[in-house]
Amino acid sequence: MWIAAALVTTLSFGTNNTIFKWSTSRGLSKVHIQFFFYFVAFILTLAYGIYVGDLRFNLYAIILGGLIGILNANGNIQMSKAFEKGPASLTSPLIGANAIMPILGAAIIFHEEISLAHWIGIVVILGSALMIQYSPGKSHGTNYGPWIYRVVMAILSFGILGILMKTTSYLQISSLSTLICMYGGGSIYLALTSLREKESWLRSEVNVGSMAGLVSVIGYSCYFYALQKGIASIIFPIVSLNCLVVILAGCWFFKEKLKRYQLVGIFSAILGIIFTKI
Repeated sequence: MWIAAALVTTLSFGTNNTIFKWSTSRGLSKVHIQFFFYFVAFILTLAYGIYVGDLRFNLYAIILGGLIGILNANGNIQMSKAFEKGPASLTSPLIGANAIMPILGAAIIFHEEISLAHWIGIVVILGSALMIQYSPGKSHGTNYGPWIYRVVMAILSFGILGILMKTTSYLQISSLSTLICMYGGGSIYLALTSLREKESWLRSEVNVGSMAGLVSVIGYSCYFYALQKGIASIIFPIVSLNCLVVILAGCWFFKEKLKRYQLVGIFSAILGIIFTKI
């Protein structure tokens, strides 16, 4: 069941990234869309917690949840700015490699035992994710200093986020309370970021952000469930395949053509998942 939950998370994250891709092409603010999706998700999770009477906040839930929300929001912002500063052909694959951090964290910090077959599956999945995202020839004027800074910040944000998520499950912190704190902390961070950048607000950003918020609640709920029940070192590379959803959605909705090497990446990703189930 936990692998199924990880796959649902992959689908949810891929759907949201597709929404971000579409909204960016329409000139909508990624900060504003993220704010509305965090705020809507915060209201939904808080209302659900009150309804079921399962609000178990403690200092760890508040701190770790808030940090996860801030890191995820900051990672998305840094990634979008990296695309503006450097070659798209390298930006996605490099940032996608952040999954290595929580995988190593699961093995070193939380002492997860990983069999040889699982290691093969992990390496194959990560290699597939990098291959799928690689876009040769898609480069423009590159400002390497700021670009490298944004890429490194995105990698650190997403990588540390994964380790903190595993920490919450290791400490047996309520996933619902963590989600509420995550969305609350992210909302505050994005509101302050928006005030600093002084961008104009658009009504369509509310609609798109609210839709992303609904999808995000499903995705992160499954993510926490998977981490509580399954093997984190396998879950993280599976979730990194959300890029596959974006690629396939691009073919379906934006009429983009699937490259031959991306097809190889898709089939090798399936092979890697099979190895993780051995």
